[in-house]
Amino acid sequence: MLNAARQLGVDLGSVCGGVGLCGRCQITPVFGDFPKHQISSSEAALTKATATEGEYEARKGLTIGRRLGCMADICGDVVVDVPATSQVHRQVIRKELELVDLVVDPVSTLHYVQMEAATLETTIGTTRRLAQALRDQWAMEHITVDPRALRDLQAAGDTCTVVIRDGVVAAVWPGFHETTYGVAIDVGSTTIAGYLLDLTTGEQLSSGGLMNPQIRFGEDLMSRVSYVMMNEGGDRLLTDLVQGALNDLVGDLAKQAGIERTEILEITLVGNPIMHHLFLGLDPRPLGEAPFKLTTDESITVPASSVGIKAHPNAAAYVLPCIAGHVGADTAGVILSDQPHTRSPIALLVDVGTNAEIVLGNQDRLLAASSPTGPAFEGAQISAGQRAAPGAIERVRIDRATLEPRFKVIGNDAWSTENPDLDPTGICGSGIIEAIAELFLAGVISEDGVVLDRPSDRVVPDGRTFSYVLADGITITQNDVRAIQLAKAALYAGIRLLMDKLDIDVIDEIRLAGAFGSHINVMYAMILGLIPDCDLTKVNSAGNAAGAGAVMALLNRDARREIETVVRRIEKIETATEPAFQAHFVDAMAFPHKTAAYPHLSQKIELPQRAAPAAQGRRRRRPSQEEST
Repeated sequence: MLNAARQLGVDLGSVCGGVGLCGRCQITPVFGDFPKHQISSSEAALTKATATEGEYEARKGLTIGRRLGCMADICGDVVVDVPATSQVHRQVIRKELELVDLVVDPVSTLHYVQMEAATLETTIGTTRRLAQALRDQWAMEHITVDPRALRDLQAAGDTCTVVIRDGVVAAVWPGFHETTYGVAIDVGSTTIAGYLLDLTTGEQLSSGGLMNPQIRFGEDLMSRVSYVMMNEGGDRLLTDLVQGALNDLVGDLAKQAGIERTEILEITLVGNPIMHHLFLGLDPRPLGEAPFKLTTDESITVPASSVGIKAHPNAAAYVLPCIAGHVGADTAGVILSDQPHTRSPIALLVDVGTNAEIVLGNQDRLLAASSPTGPAFEGAQISAGQRAAPGAIERVRIDRATLEPRFKVIGNDAWSTENPDLDPTGICGSGIIEAIAELFLAGVISEDGVVLDRPSDRVVPDGRTFSYVLADGITITQNDVRAIQLAKAALYAGIRLLMDKLDIDVIDEIRLAGAFGSHINVMYAMILGLIPDCDLTKVNSAGNAAGAGAVMALLNRDARREIETVVRRIEKIETATEPAFQAHFVDAMAFPHKTAAYPHLSQKIELPQRAAPAAQGRRRRRPSQEEST
């Protein structure tokens, strides 16, 4: 049956090459009359179950009615069903990473071989005997052996399992070895996330994350570049830190999954351009000043050991391509995951972090840019701000009449009114967005972002301004509001600039990626004007789309070729050199925006009335193009 499947081009898997060890070629015979095919399928059409199948069933179990395709010989007309789990290029669905219909076809594949025994008369070496066995048993031609795998091949004996990567034997295990593993990693400036997967099934076995240890040298990326510029050897120090973190993460993932590091053969990596350069050991300083020059914008494959990761000695690390000096491989991962280049609706993808990376377009045209939002959305630069950790306020509601607040903290499902003993430790990014939006809706904060004096014990004088007391020790200050205004104005201005380039005023759908984008309430994001107006049902989270893209590149060789092709046609817009960016930035300081209408949002919620121009003493004059430049 296995040979027939190969001859007919049927997608039927096998690692052992047809000797009944792996069980990947299971099929389900179907018996009866099939007028459509003009045949009658009977049990006599297949040979009886073999002793090998009995041994496999005793060892691993075999679903009732199933046979091993490599053991079942065809004796007549028969109809068989190939289960999804037996298909080499099976499709898997992974909700956690939002990977749908992913085809498993990794660059590294396992093959069990039995070489002819060496004799006194044999004059060829083991590598040639292996090549001959692969040709005879797997129909593989022109296979070579990586020199780093020679010692393992020498020790493996005549019966072994090999890993083939791009026509080269990359690894060898003695006897039958049925599984190999890979790790996908998203190297963020604040956090690093990783996923360990079975390369033969696509199953995710473990996931984890840790803080980027570089953060002590600066919350934002430019601070780290400045550190390198001002300190000799600073680039090596930051590289050592991030590579050490990558190695620790891979070790933790392997421990969670109960496997050895040496079974990890493939690693894929994404990250913003500065992280990309640092984990590869490249100098990031050219990215810190115009023209923001990338050392390479192409995908790159290097030994995993060269990025500090201990895995199989011949493990390879594939890094997705960067797009521009401030739009990195993480954005390439987002595009690969969300697939805007395959659809007709105009889609906006925003990966919100210390540097917001923006992609806008569809199958006809894609544009990308970066906006310097800073770390305010992650709780930094906020008086009581903290990262999203247990104890941080993440949800806020404020009574429009009494101005009394309710809030939720991470790690507790109860609102503060239900549990008065809640003792928050600070407020994170999603919490500060909701707090400021609620204060704007309640009339405590003006359209221009000024904290107003209101008759409430919650509104207190704070020097020449006012602050709002959200909880004991946690206040929303005028400076907090300004920090969010600056961040959201930079984000919106970058988006609006790309809309200008596409000559559009309407976006069909919006996807918010990254940790912040995953937890923010999209209605509050629109109330503050972080994003343009859009049908709220078309605005949603993309989760860790960058990590999802890294997983796709790990599990599917065609995904790598796809993203390498797509990034070459993306138009890069440099916000720092665009005069219109400053004009958009100034207008976007207002809530939701000084000039833009939000009809979809107005259908959902009543926005405060915009003040008449005569009363707008605080309105800023739009600068001329010369002033902006």
